[in-house]
Amino acid sequence: MQNGFTRGIGGRIVLRLDDLERHILTDLVTQLATLVAPEPADPDADPLARLVDIDTEAERPDDPVLLRLFPDAYADDEAASEDFRRFTERSLREGKSSNAATVLDALARSGSKVVLTADQAGAWLGSLNDLRLVMAGRLGLDEDNHDQFLALPDDHPARGVYLAYDWLTFLQETLIQAITGTSLWPEDVGEPDPGPAP
Repeated sequence: MQNGFTRGIGGRIVLRLDDLERHILTDLVTQLATLVAPEPADPDADPLARLVDIDTEAERPDDPVLLRLFPDAYADDEAASEDFRRFTERSLREGKSSNAATVLDALARSGSKVVLTADQAGAWLGSLNDLRLVMAGRLGLDEDNHDQFLALPDDHPARGVYLAYDWLTFLQETLIQAITGTSLWPEDVGEPDPGPAP
């Protein structure tokens, strides 16, 4: 798993995947699509609520992973967060579902070379970010314990999930670089300024 995103001729975004990588990514995004899919609209819901996409049944999720994907809007105001959730969660879920569908469509119609437009690249960026949030949540991964996961033996059940998370991080970083034409790493842009001479 060596290849990341690059900017191709004409500004298209290009990713080369082998069969295993495409299979892994397809499986992960399929699971993500299932996780974020909105509930079917209630046919008996208030017509005005249906018209403006208000989900009167939306509730704060018990699953901490879903809470990462759909966080409270106001940390110290539960009522305002509940209102905000009813007005926004369905459209957020639809957006995430649409992003996942764009990724799956590109993977299905591509061979070893995936070529994306700018709009498609934005959808991929959203899904990669969502996948990383899900996997970090399932692993209990945070900024302070990366070394712990790096040190896991190869036969540990969490090792493969962490390696997949690490690969998704690499894909996300190279996609940002391809979209913006910049590097995220200081060593890629020359030596740092040493500051004024003593």
